[in-house]
Amino acid sequence: MTNLNHSKFRKIVFLMSNLITTAAFVSTNPKLAAAADFGPSNPFYASSSLPFEAPPFDKIKDEDYQPAIEAGMAQQQAEIQAIADNPEPPTFENTIVAMEKSGRLFDRVMSAFFGVTGANTNDELQKIKTIEAPKIAAHGDFIFLNAKLFARVSAIYKQRASLKLSPEALRLVEHDYDQFVHAGANLSEIDKTQLKKLNEEISTLSNTFNTKLLDATKAAAFITTDKAALAGLSEAKIAAAAQDAKDRKVEGYVISLQNTTQQPDLQSLTNRETRKALFEHSWNRAERGDGNDTRDTIARLAQLRAQKAKLLGFSSFAAWKLEDQMAKKPEAALKFMDAIVPAATAKAAREAADNQAVIDSQKGGFKIEAYDWQFYSEQVRKARYDIDDAQVKPYFEIDNVLQNGVFYAANQLYGLTFKERHDIPVYQPDVRVFEVFDADGKHLALFYVDYFKRDNKNGGAWMSDFVGQSRLLNKTPVVINVANLPKPAAGEPALITFTDVVTMFHEFGHALHGMFSDAEYPTLAGTSTARDFVEFPSQFNEHWALYPSTFAHYARHYKTGVPMPEALAARIRKADTFNKGYSMTELLAAAELDMQWHALPADAPLQDPDEFEQKALTKTKLNVSYVPPRYRSSYFSHIFEGGYSAGYYAYLWTEMLADDAYQGFVEQGGLSRANGDRFRKMILSRGNTEDLAKMYENWRGHAPTSKAMLKNRGLVDDGQSK
Repeated sequence: MTNLNHSKFRKIVFLMSNLITTAAFVSTNPKLAAAADFGPSNPFYASSSLPFEAPPFDKIKDEDYQPAIEAGMAQQQAEIQAIADNPEPPTFENTIVAMEKSGRLFDRVMSAFFGVTGANTNDELQKIKTIEAPKIAAHGDFIFLNAKLFARVSAIYKQRASLKLSPEALRLVEHDYDQFVHAGANLSEIDKTQLKKLNEEISTLSNTFNTKLLDATKAAAFITTDKAALAGLSEAKIAAAAQDAKDRKVEGYVISLQNTTQQPDLQSLTNRETRKALFEHSWNRAERGDGNDTRDTIARLAQLRAQKAKLLGFSSFAAWKLEDQMAKKPEAALKFMDAIVPAATAKAAREAADNQAVIDSQKGGFKIEAYDWQFYSEQVRKARYDIDDAQVKPYFEIDNVLQNGVFYAANQLYGLTFKERHDIPVYQPDVRVFEVFDADGKHLALFYVDYFKRDNKNGGAWMSDFVGQSRLLNKTPVVINVANLPKPAAGEPALITFTDVVTMFHEFGHALHGMFSDAEYPTLAGTSTARDFVEFPSQFNEHWALYPSTFAHYARHYKTGVPMPEALAARIRKADTFNKGYSMTELLAAAELDMQWHALPADAPLQDPDEFEQKALTKTKLNVSYVPPRYRSSYFSHIFEGGYSAGYYAYLWTEMLADDAYQGFVEQGGLSRANGDRFRKMILSRGNTEDLAKMYENWRGHAPTSKAMLKNRGLVDDGQSK
């Protein structure tokens, strides 16, 4: 997942739409109040003096963010107004390029603030976020709803064919014009005023959702004083649960929740009542009828988004959101997903029957429930493939996976090398920093990793940037991967599952997309692409986790360094499509649920989230009792706070691109520098500098098809669903 685009103006749109959002509206007059407190002593006052302008986290204090954010907005608004008021006729240089150069301070502070509030927040930072976000939403409106500025952009757009621009410059002009129109620049002044009010309330509620969910997820952790209730967990895991309890100053053991519906420990817990309790803690985390209940918030958010779409001339928020995506229309995304549902649910039903057979053989006397799935499917997996996670995890020590797996594959494909740096300050002790060198030995990027779960970290895994690439601004990338992998007890090795390994490869695919960026203009650089393209490089990079030469290089026992026995490795490869009916169905359910929420018309009444969810899943034939959605509406942060509203289908869409792309590599010899360099040159370095569909077709030789995806995900011709 990418949480923040490199693009200067896409970043503002992104923040406006979902991420940094909040409470009471404050005027965005350039003379913002808190900006008066901003001066040379603030670490954001000037560009960082650290290598590659890395954020000086050793100097940044919580109280530095707010004055810097407001000063950054004030500075950019002054710059934007100067562009709009320029008496000279509009040109590419004095308007489009000038906008690209604006907001340097705002970029600096927001990149750091976003990174810290996502991964290491606290009450003070949350308070700042709440105060500042409506101003940020209004700041975006100041730019995109500025009539004089849009008139200049429009004038350049109309004469673009005669300006003899480079292809990238032409793409930027068209992109900027489309962004202004998409944001409402063509509206009347009355409608612009109404749009600003909607944006304000949407931003307020989105931030409210984020704050409530963070607290709800922490509060809903499973806590027990009975060690016997944790039967089935390893001693190391029980020790970690005991440490979590100590950290929270409670008695007994704590199992914190991850962001998804299913929880990793459900695979091991032998006590069915414990499994049920843990699952229900997860399922009901934001529906406990307390101050952290999110249902009223999301119902109003969906209604406001529909009203915003109508004001902008669209039948639904999904129609508005997909206008600039690869799918173009919700109907295309729905048709794509609907076609997968029968195969996915049929395979899930066969998998459920396999699980039920195990239950029946043990005289369980009950029908499989959602909280039983992980436990019994693991037994099926062990029986069918002779694989036990306890047997496998010693071969996946996290640092070894990073150095000899993730980094090794990047070296083999692209010639990259990595050197850990201890002189770059970080925002939390678990964070590590690596300098990345290109094949010719030249500096390419800085890469941060923050892998371990914390209660003050958002759920899931993502990539974002502290510095985005741009030749115009002479910037090289500074990117970060964040995850929520289990942190071991002190003195214990960090052993992870193969699923966690794939997550590391996935997020590094995003990092490569950012690090390889070779764009002139920041708006088009790196991961500044459509949502239904941006997950393509990351899902493509997952394939190298199981590629034989890569796997053999990192799958080594953490104590002895001995490679994983080939017989065990072969069983892991054979089991690659195991349980894919379940995983595809839970993903489809979430994606279809997202689209149903955002297909609501503006005149639809306020929805009851639980009732709406049941109807939506039934309508899409995904109301499967033993396969709940990967995210329930009430904790679906991707769509109600994380920028994927009407866009969660992108994970499926980009699986199609990724699997088709990998098939292209296979056809050309697999993992090699020749294949990697061509992919880098034609895809990973291009950002959003050309039409994305044409970019893919030029590299692949044809448009993507879903054939490879259906086969790779075990939905057709898998031969393993007995």
